[in-house]
Amino acid sequence: MLKPNNSWMWYYDQKYDALMLDLGDDMVFRVAIPTKNLIPCAFARSTFTVDDASAYQSFLEGMSILELSAPRKAELALNAVAASRFHKPLMPKSWFFNQQSDGHSPQLGDIVTLNTDLGEGQFLIIENSGSASLCMMADTTSLPLNAAKEMSFCETIKVMNDRMTAYEGAVETPITLALVG
Repeated sequence: MLKPNNSWMWYYDQKYDALMLDLGDDMVFRVAIPTKNLIPCAFARSTFTVDDASAYQSFLEGMSILELSAPRKAELALNAVAASRFHKPLMPKSWFFNQQSDGHSPQLGDIVTLNTDLGEGQFLIIENSGSASLCMMADTTSLPLNAAKEMSFCETIKVMNDRMTAYEGAVETPITLALVG
């Protein structure tokens, strides 16, 4: 698993038209956020801060319940850190998702489930602004939002909190034990 350090650097690569994170040792991570969704400071070189490292750890801890490989978890966590630091504010697009009766107030790093008429997906909470949250798709299979639009792994969307439920993780089959003695 990747361990953040103070030599990591954020920078914008004109050639690839993408925000990048230089991880050292000839490793570079390409952020999944489209350029049009980046705030102006994303185009200036900056260090991976202590706050970035703390957010990275929070995101990794939150996604421990997901059935993703370690590299996919690292990818999701790095994209989430980039989104929390460099993503432009979004207006909620809650109409894609079904309202839930048990309303949820998610925290940074929580995994939630969002349902559409065509399926459901798990999302990582990047930021909760009170009544709505910035979410990042945490499923590797795409989620159809409607007949013409779908979301893919690491895409972001802002959604009203009344559309989400807490993710419970995979249901485990109980083990029956016989008490002997």
